[in-house]
Amino acid sequence: MAVQQTTSPQSRATRVNNRKRSVGMRFILYTILSFSILSVLSLCWFFLTASGTSVRLMMADTLITTQHRDWAKYLIGSEELQKRVEAYWKQFDEMGDEKDKGIVQLEPVSSTAPVAVKKELVTIEPISGTNFKGQLVTISDPKKLRIAVPEKVGKGEKVSSMVKRTGAILGVNGGGFIDPNWEGNGFQPEGIVISGGKIFYNDKGMNGTVQVVGIDKEGRMIAGKYKVSELVEMGVQEAVSFSPRFIVNGVGQIKSQADGWGIAPRTSMAQTKDGSILFAIIDGRQKHSIGATLYDIQEIFLAHGAVTAANLDGGASTVLVHNNTIINKPSSEYGERYLPTAWLLFEHPETAPIKNVWEGLDIRKIDPSKW
Repeated sequence: MAVQQTTSPQSRATRVNNRKRSVGMRFILYTILSFSILSVLSLCWFFLTASGTSVRLMMADTLITTQHRDWAKYLIGSEELQKRVEAYWKQFDEMGDEKDKGIVQLEPVSSTAPVAVKKELVTIEPISGTNFKGQLVTISDPKKLRIAVPEKVGKGEKVSSMVKRTGAILGVNGGGFIDPNWEGNGFQPEGIVISGGKIFYNDKGMNGTVQVVGIDKEGRMIAGKYKVSELVEMGVQEAVSFSPRFIVNGVGQIKSQADGWGIAPRTSMAQTKDGSILFAIIDGRQKHSIGATLYDIQEIFLAHGAVTAANLDGGASTVLVHNNTIINKPSSEYGERYLPTAWLLFEHPETAPIKNVWEGLDIRKIDPSKW
């Protein structure tokens, strides 16, 4: 008589579990293999194709504008990084050479003009693009702008503090400054600072050349490369140093996004043919706004009739203050930076309480890293 063999429930469960583990292992192996193939293909695209190289260079340019500039070497190599930085500065320097042809036609501002025809002194409108959001400020009377500087020796000042302290209507961050290890105290500018027609700071000497962004006594925006003595002769009233000037005589100088110096928070200034001053304030390095290239800003300015435009200090310095309120979202997790200069707007700029904080100082002995 045959004996019927039976399989215990425990044995069946073991075989089922073994099959499940086998299927699971195959799935994991297939996933790892697929990921490895995709990674290899992505790296080949990133480093060996024209489109991948374009993205890689854009990423490198973006890093170059941050405190992590050295990280760009992992994308393009140390030698290429150095070449790219030098090429940008050479290009920026050359963009400041062409002379202004006087396209701006300034109209005298009459205090007796009918209210109906007077322009608003300041308007602010939102602007946006594929990767960015920001604000476009229009100032109808350029002569209402002044360069403000910190109140106390040895430390920069937040733009919101300058606005509140001086009673300004609006404030925008200004020129560049010496910033050791990206942790400077914001007190020592680079180049030149002119406020109220007086030279507050000058590290170039009267015969030295500077890249300047300013306004002359007639209200015309002055941007590009000039000798300090030329600025005095031209009657420049307000000025800071930064570059590049990227719209010259109504023509954009930046040819494409690839030449737009990466994606970053931006502050830039322009002037239209009728004399109005434009400020573009772009948030960056955040979820709501990654940032803009200079090409993006150039296209916005040109669309609004700009005939001259130049870059101001951007990145973590970018800030817009109106009626004692910060309108944009500064990129730094610590909020506003301490800065040496700001563009401030006043109803009566001639009475603004702005004093030369560097007067009597030996600028060679300033320690910009000491807080």
